[in-house]
Formats: sequence, structure tokens, C-alpha cells
Amino acid sequence: MAKHKHEEHENHERWLVSYADFITLLFAFFVVMYSISSVNVGKYRTVSESIKAALNPVVAPPASKAVFSLDSSKAALTSPNAPGSKEVVIRKLRNLVKAIKDSAHMSLVRITEQVNGDIVITIPDQLLFNSGEAAIRSEALPFLEGVSAAIVELNRHTRVEGHTDNVPIRTALFPSNWELSAARAVMVVRVLSELYGVTADHLSAVGHADTRPVMPNADADQRAKNRRVEVVILEQAPQVHPLQAGSDADAAELSAESNGQNPFQPGP
Repeated sequence: MAKHKHEEHENHERWLVSYADFITLLFAFFVVMYSISSVNVGKYRTVSESIKAALNPVVAPPASKAVFSLDSSKAALTSPNAPGSKEVVIRKLRNLVKAIKDSAHMSLVRITEQVNGDIVITIPDQLLFNSGEAAIRSEALPFLEGVSAAIVELNRHTRVEGHTDNVPIRTALFPSNWELSAARAVMVVRVLSELYGVTADHLSAVGHADTRPVMPNADADQRAKNRRVEVVILEQAPQVHPLQAGSDADAAELSAESNGQNPFQPGP
């Protein structure tokens, strides 16, 4: 008699396995979300800084024997729009020229910046002086006050240069254009220093006479452009050369003593 095969019952509860896996994953998800929601701020900041340091390592620059100078790095550290910067001062000077309209000669004032960083303020002589004179006109004082404020704000050394045309002058005060140009430069320096407080040891005066014209002196208009005063606000302080007179005198005395002579007595 043949044996009947035992029929396997179909398992209708296999979905419970997938459901259990889904519940487990869902539980793990909520556990992770809960752990993230209660972050330790100190530990999080530490981990964040560690990650930043790993991604952006800071390489120390090679050691240098050069002494760091704030003055040499001033241009890189100073914002162009910060008070006391060169750009702000030039803007103030140009606004000053536009604001002062009492004199027709203000339109001839030129403010330029040289390649080496110097600021040159070119002032026509008609604005500052009467013809053949070196006394400052009262109409020019407001403008010179603004120039002095710019010099004080920048705290730079300034050179005032006097220039004339090629027409010779022969008066009791000014035998030549050399005296006239130098006297005019000195008068501007005195106004900047004595009236408006620019530091005296930051100022110097130079007279060039007619040796540095900007035009050929061919007619009256060109000669008028050559008669000017230039206020040069220097980028770099001028080099101070030590006096050699004392060392030269000591050397002469030593040489005389080595020859067996008295340095205070004339030689044979």
C-alpha cells in the first residue's frame, strides 16, 4: 500500500520577518535622531575644530632674522578708506579745491600722486603771491590750512619747492629768481608751521628758480604755468646725513700731530 506524502503547509507569516526588520531599523533611526538632538556643545566644537585643522593645515612660515617693521607693512594693514590713509587725504584735498571758489586760480591747482608714492600739490603763484613778492596773500590761507591738515593727518615729511619763469628779476629784496623762489618756499613753510601747526622738523624749503619749467616759457600763458609752488608730501622720510665737519677737523688735527706740528700754528 503506497504511503501518502505529507503535504507541507505554506507559511503565511513570512511578512513578520520583514516587518520586524523594518521596526528595528526605525527604532535605530529614532535612537540616532535623539542622540543628535542632545549634542554636547563643547565636544561638538572640539570635533569641528579638529576637522577644520585636518582639512586646512596651517604651515608655519620659515623663520626669518629680519625684524618686523610696522611702518613697512602699514600699506598692507591700512584700509584704503581708513582715516589717515592716503586715498582719504587726497579725496579731502580735491574736495577742498572744489569747495574754495573765492579765487579764480583755484581751478589751476593740481593734486597728483607720483609713481614713488609722493603726493604733489601744484599751486600757481597767482593764488599765493602778488607779482614779484613773497608775502602770502590772505585769500590763500584757507587753502594752506587744508593742506596743513592733510600733512598732519598723514604725518609725513613735506618739501615745499618754489619755481619761477625765465623772466629775470632784479630788486633790492630779490636780486635774482633764486632768491624769489627760495623766499616763496620759505614763506609757505612758515605758514604751515607757525600758523597751522605742522611739525617744523617735517618741513623743508627749496628754491629752483627757473631751472625746472613745466612749459617752454614761449608766451605769457606758459610762463604763468611755470610760476608755481609745489608742496611735495613725501612717501619716505628723507635720509639724514651726519655732519662731517667734526670728523674732518679731528682728522686734520691727527694728521698734523703725526707730522710733529702744532695744528693751531701755520706751517712753513
